[in-house]
Amino acid sequence: MFTPAVAEQSFLLKHVVKFDEIAASQRFAAATPDLVEAVLEGAGDFAAGEWAPLHRIGDQVGARWTPEGVVMPDGFKAAYQAYVEAGWGTLTVPEAHGGQGMPYALGAALFETLGTANMGFGLCPMLTVGAIEALHHHGSPEQQALYLPKLATGEWSGTMCLTEPQAGSDVGALRSKAEPRGDGTWSIKGTKIYITYGEHDLTENIIHLVLARTPGAPPGTRGISLFLVPRFRVNPDGSPGAANDVRAVSIEHKLGIHASPTCVLSFGDNDDCIGELIGAEGAGMRAMFTMMNNARLNVGGQGVQAAEGATQKAVAYARDRIQSPRAGAPGKESVAIIEHPDVRRMLLRMKALTQAARALVYYAAGMVDRAALGDKAALARLELLTPLAKAYGTDCGIEVANLGIQVHGGMGFIEETGAAQFLRDVRITAIYEGTNGIQAADLVGRKLGLEGGETLARLIADMRAEAREAGLCALIDACEEVAQRLGSSEIDDRLAASYPFMTMLSVAVAGWLMERQGRAAEGDGAFLKAKRATSRFYVEQVVPEAIGLMAAAMAPAEILYALDAAEFAV
Repeated sequence: MFTPAVAEQSFLLKHVVKFDEIAASQRFAAATPDLVEAVLEGAGDFAAGEWAPLHRIGDQVGARWTPEGVVMPDGFKAAYQAYVEAGWGTLTVPEAHGGQGMPYALGAALFETLGTANMGFGLCPMLTVGAIEALHHHGSPEQQALYLPKLATGEWSGTMCLTEPQAGSDVGALRSKAEPRGDGTWSIKGTKIYITYGEHDLTENIIHLVLARTPGAPPGTRGISLFLVPRFRVNPDGSPGAANDVRAVSIEHKLGIHASPTCVLSFGDNDDCIGELIGAEGAGMRAMFTMMNNARLNVGGQGVQAAEGATQKAVAYARDRIQSPRAGAPGKESVAIIEHPDVRRMLLRMKALTQAARALVYYAAGMVDRAALGDKAALARLELLTPLAKAYGTDCGIEVANLGIQVHGGMGFIEETGAAQFLRDVRITAIYEGTNGIQAADLVGRKLGLEGGETLARLIADMRAEAREAGLCALIDACEEVAQRLGSSEIDDRLAASYPFMTMLSVAVAGWLMERQGRAAEGDGAFLKAKRATSRFYVEQVVPEAIGLMAAAMAPAEILYALDAAEFAV
């Protein structure tokens, strides 16, 4: 049974995002406390009523490829139409493009609720929001007027088409081509793989944003441009027209997120695929990264979604499952497994990790809004936080989903209980939108040097000024020491240290935000009592683990090359 995390979301918006400061601006003045509460509660009711009931069928039946196109499971089309009619897609879209213009942080809460109810389904609007961002920042006025209103409502969906069979994370190796047609449009030809919701029957049109090379373009990422390629050509009045020579030739058979069709798309098989250039030639990666950075925060949120769902299921099971007397108890009656210490350890860890990841993702989301209001320091902090939110959010999601199976014991390994679905679904999140290893490399390669190191220094100073618990203070100090060491290290040493350091810094930021929540959770009531307990558990038991990563973060890369490639197979 899915229960929306409304109280948790409201608490974080108040104490972590400090939403009142954002809403005090003229731009977001409509985001009053009453409206925010109505959105959180309304989204919860909608997700529970429309999307959560499709969670299992999405996994068990999944999207199906047919020669006529990709078909979603029964119930999905009606549930998606209900999403469109309720206006949820318009929440954070600028009013100029048909949206409500609400803060991004409120949108993060909406996506968490939708994705916790049905993660595979939630990927469709998540990709559409990314397409909206790219067009909002880089599209022409004509493109914005024609495409954004229907993308905003969700009547049309959007995709991001980067990856090709020979070019995975190396985007610069892509081969898709765009040839000018002489009338301002371009002829697109190529194959893209791993395209989320690349084809489906939920909307009347799909707007693909496609990276391709123009004639004479330089090699690497400098020669890449971004094109808008609709599945159906769009008439001047905004209605869909003829098919645009783009089709799904197959969908992938995956470990999880079966409700999300992951497509292989072929463009221009009949040399009749027409696209429009977005922005300038050669500026495709800049435009695509607008979409990618949005997606990376949302993927961090997907880790929270899976963690929340797995935790709710594990707690419900542990309260109902009767097994063995409690050790040391005077009676010999069997008790619910939630009474056993090790099960409580797992459940409290699940709750603490979920709340810590949520705090980090929401805090980063708040920086999106502050940056939109012109706060340059917030923009720099957002750049620093993005790899942390993406990687730590998804790492937590995977660990919590794994623990959820363990709480269920043997029944967790049985598909009928549904515990395994959370782990299968969330496992992709550490891989797509830039693997977590790429996030770590980005952190030490680019983000530590932002503003000559001042961006990290300000974050360290803010954490140090507020942190009280000795272990958290020690972790903050350790992060600063490692960062200084990495600043003067050789590239191999920096990359070898990148993942343990990223985890250290993520836990430090999350610990800082969890300690803040624990102090704010004053008063009586079950929610506040639970908040104090989870915050204390995180700071006292998770934070010290991260300090233990310092040795790995300070170690040189030499040990990683002690074996040559052939010797790894011994």
